[in-house]
Amino acid sequence: MLVETKARVGVFAIALGAYLPQFPSLVPEFEGQYADFKKRIPDSVELIDGGLVTTKELAMAAGDKFRAADVDLVILQLLTYATSYNMLPVVRDLDVPVVLVNLQKKRAPDYEHTDTATWLGTLYACGAVGEMVADLERAGKRHAVITGVVEGGDDHAQAEIEDWCKAAQVRRRFRDTNLAQIGRPYPGMMDLYIDETNLYHRMSLYTKQFDWEKMWAIADDVTDEAAIRAKAQDILDTFEIEGGGTMEKVWDMAKYVVAFEQWVKDEQLALVASHYDGFAQGVAGKLDSMLIPAFSMLIKQGTACAVEGDIKVAMAMSILKTIAGTGQLSEMYSIDFDEDICIIGHSGSGDADISQARKPTMKIVPVFHGKTGGGYLTQFYPPTGPVTYLGITQDRDGHFKFVVAEGVNEPGPIFTFGDTNMRTRFACGAREFCDRWSEAGPTHHMAAAVGRHIDTILKVAKIFNVPVDIITR
Repeated sequence: MLVETKARVGVFAIALGAYLPQFPSLVPEFEGQYADFKKRIPDSVELIDGGLVTTKELAMAAGDKFRAADVDLVILQLLTYATSYNMLPVVRDLDVPVVLVNLQKKRAPDYEHTDTATWLGTLYACGAVGEMVADLERAGKRHAVITGVVEGGDDHAQAEIEDWCKAAQVRRRFRDTNLAQIGRPYPGMMDLYIDETNLYHRMSLYTKQFDWEKMWAIADDVTDEAAIRAKAQDILDTFEIEGGGTMEKVWDMAKYVVAFEQWVKDEQLALVASHYDGFAQGVAGKLDSMLIPAFSMLIKQGTACAVEGDIKVAMAMSILKTIAGTGQLSEMYSIDFDEDICIIGHSGSGDADISQARKPTMKIVPVFHGKTGGGYLTQFYPPTGPVTYLGITQDRDGHFKFVVAEGVNEPGPIFTFGDTNMRTRFACGAREFCDRWSEAGPTHHMAAAVGRHIDTILKVAKIFNVPVDIITR
């Protein structure tokens, strides 16, 4: 990604201090289990080690450490029974979910040969889970439980831990980066309008405002011909250009992409929402004509770029790109009632990583429908198979809500006028999907990703403390 971020995950383990002098063998046992547990946390996040907590004082020290690090998530390993006071001082002043990982060391007891120390050390993780959740509820803390076993491996538990770390990465990305708004939303699309101060308070995203005059001049000082040539080749490698692509044809576009990439790094941008509604003449028209593929090159590198000034769909694109590796702007296009499928897609910038069925295409059109000017359109070709849609909307009080659905992209004819589109079948049927999705009140845009990702999106929603409407899966 052009702007790298790394989630900070606070990790600690708890055990009842009263057991340790009674059964000295538990100390090395728990230290070993905790050391092994930390290896389960993926390298994609920064582990903030709160240690093995057995007293109130150790819990307070871990809490101080997590607050100082501004952790995005807390993962707690339950080693044996412990009172909730081993946990509460750690998380009391944090506003992030607590994931209680209840991994029993042994798959099953050797009933005849199990003594008390063996039971407490290798067979008694589950006894404290309910107590922990009860007190997290009373403290108003968000929580989740993962139960599993160490002996013999547990792919499900490991996948859940890694999934939570992916979700935490979204929070850190929103927290450490910025959103660029260029121009303003498409006039009259009031579903897209947003209060940027409310956005910062609720989702931690800071908005930087840019006008188009600055964008027109952004490439004026780009003179490194080697960098421009390399980027031009990158564009040619990414797109199949109607009529044939040449270095000369994409040279100016490459120059702007080089400038945009530096702009993204300098401004620490993970999201861009833009709309141009000027006269599209001179340098303005030159940039406007090539903006769609130029922004597509940014999306390819992890910076979500949304058309029509839609900040909320830029957020959805960024979330899916972070957790799934793909994030394509979409909207409802048509319904094929004969086939009972929805045609879903959009014109404008897109994600080359989602174009797995064939190489993306680029073509020149004389008119951008509903917008100023004309120029390059890009079309991406998502694969057949599972697909996830994520929309982000708000209620009358400014609270955010996620709207999600899973479907299956099927083969068949698609439109060929330069817009990305998918033939998606939903379990509830096309008519019912359109009713349910629309009744959830999303904006008319949503983001799409290859695969099934509702379970991970639910974790992201819990981290941000926003509700989720699941339309179908």
